[in-house]
Amino acid sequence: MFKKILIANRGEIACRVIKTARKMGIATVAVYSDADRDAMHVEMADEAVHIGPPPAAQSYLLPEKVIAACKETGAEAVHPGYGFLSERASFCEALEKQGIVFIGPKPKAIKAMGDKIESKKFASQAKVSTVPGWLGVIEDADHAERIAGEIGYPVMIKASAGGGGKGMRIAWSKAEVRDGFERARSEAKSSFGDDRVFIEKFVVDPRHIEIQVLADAHGTALYLGERECSIQRRNQKVVEEAPSPFLDAKTRKAMGEQAVALAKAVDYQSAGTVEFIVDKDKNFYFLEMNTRLQVEHPVTELVTGIDLVEQMIRVAAGEKLGIKQSDVKLNGWAVESRLYAEDPFRNFLPSIGRLTRYRPPEEGTFGDIVVRNDTGVAEGSEISMFYDPMVAKLCTWAPNRLAAIDAMSEALDRFVVDGIEHNIPFLSALMQHPRWREGRLSTGFIAEEYPDGFSPVAPDGEEKAVFAAVATAIELLRRDRLDRLSGRLAPHSGHLKRDWVAKIGADYLPVEIVDGMISIPMEVDLSIDGGKPLTVASDWRSGDAIWQGTVGGNSIAAQIRPALNGLRIAWKGMSVAARAMLPRTAELERLMPEKLPPDTSKMLLCPMPGLVVSIAVAEGQEVKAGETLAVVEAMKMENVLRAERDLTIVKLNAKPGDSLAVDAVIMEFA
Repeated sequence: MFKKILIANRGEIACRVIKTARKMGIATVAVYSDADRDAMHVEMADEAVHIGPPPAAQSYLLPEKVIAACKETGAEAVHPGYGFLSERASFCEALEKQGIVFIGPKPKAIKAMGDKIESKKFASQAKVSTVPGWLGVIEDADHAERIAGEIGYPVMIKASAGGGGKGMRIAWSKAEVRDGFERARSEAKSSFGDDRVFIEKFVVDPRHIEIQVLADAHGTALYLGERECSIQRRNQKVVEEAPSPFLDAKTRKAMGEQAVALAKAVDYQSAGTVEFIVDKDKNFYFLEMNTRLQVEHPVTELVTGIDLVEQMIRVAAGEKLGIKQSDVKLNGWAVESRLYAEDPFRNFLPSIGRLTRYRPPEEGTFGDIVVRNDTGVAEGSEISMFYDPMVAKLCTWAPNRLAAIDAMSEALDRFVVDGIEHNIPFLSALMQHPRWREGRLSTGFIAEEYPDGFSPVAPDGEEKAVFAAVATAIELLRRDRLDRLSGRLAPHSGHLKRDWVAKIGADYLPVEIVDGMISIPMEVDLSIDGGKPLTVASDWRSGDAIWQGTVGGNSIAAQIRPALNGLRIAWKGMSVAARAMLPRTAELERLMPEKLPPDTSKMLLCPMPGLVVSIAVAEGQEVKAGETLAVVEAMKMENVLRAERDLTIVKLNAKPGDSLAVDAVIMEFA
């Protein structure tokens, strides 16, 4: 077994590998860029080596820097994680020449399966079911148009060397092929240094289901069940689960055996994933094989009990797999939510900044529930514009699917993140969505259910009562705390008032204190809007980010943030401005005029912090609705900003190469 390994990656996956290596008694070496000097993976590793400036192309993507770090520290093997150099055969070969072991498959398998075009040719020859498409070189946009017309719309344009949703576009018409081809090729070039793309038929209402395979160098290959990865946005996975609620045992076995046959055909040796798209009739088609560890591997580990990172290390060290296919049992259900640094209320645009508060839910086993959080950040860490926006992977396991989903919902409610915008509100709302809970999924789920983007879920009557109860309980403690301050001329509130009003959003709800004492822990009976009394109990203290307690006997974990003249309370994907006040205060507040936001209708604002890739217009130019105004790159994705109406460009305030903050004015128009 290895004595020391180097992790050629960063963030949560580097931390994940370090944890298993530590468990196995293997010393670890981290590499880091200037932006990651104080990162968690650097702190966790036994040694760390600086390899360059923040851009990945000048640090994490340079094989020679990684090899030099191995020689400097005496690392015998390299675990590449995912992304970066994980699927680059030339890197694997360079390591072999230096006598350093690559913890992953051999170059032959990487070359055969790592390239999407070549892998589809190989799979077709191996009698694996594939999607109709054009696998040859596409010369230009005109060529792309002809191919798409022959295949039939809709089509998927994909980068050959791509991954993680980069360099991928769906075209529903001839007009969309040209723009999709150029954008996919540009993203592929900037992200992977390879601008080749291919085109294939897009299966309508598909599910994305993948099979985890594991193989050693002694002829053993097996599959560890499947993962359902259909909840995606812009082809980037958001929520995954294992097993799939759609597959039956027969289809699972057929997919698994086909995945193993493909792995054996390329002499695969390590953990890998064979991805399929599955139509409504359970017909499945080979999509690609990822010759590396997948982001979503924890859900497979939770339902099988197999540590995939440990198995990868053991296989790389030449050991035989200690399990056979009959040993693989799927136990219970696991769900993974990817926490991204993006603003769900602004069409999921990237967000960067420092984590002023980062308090994940407690990990461990709690009765029949398991909570796991794979992360690479801590409070005070900075989310940089240079890397992927994923902050953490929150996972829950339970004996059945709905229990795992409910556990995820509660864990998300307890996940505190401040300093950046993040997608926890969306993930929390998703856990309550009827279609998700019923398992009626497709890769178009988010686009179909949120066609106009995500907005806070509006609470109904019972939910408003919960918000009102929490807001009132917090206000009662605040008043009591003020009364206890020494040196006051007079009590702030005197004796406990019986009647209150809770403002939830724009609604004013009368609240009556029926019984109870104001103390910590608190237990008080409240009647909300004339309803029957609800017992509110909690040991919440001023300053706690999470209000934990019960309302009417139901367990509640709500996030609390101070806001102007009140609070912002978030719970189960709902977020409301809340304030509890005396009736006279509420009466006067209703008379206050509403402040209107400034008019920005004649400006193009930068929707996220990013780099201006191109400006497509000039001052004085007339532009039609839908035409491109500018392209802004953020976190490795190019975002096309289009005109929402016919307009004339009056002034350009930015140029290509400029780094802009969110809401910076790119141009003005009439």
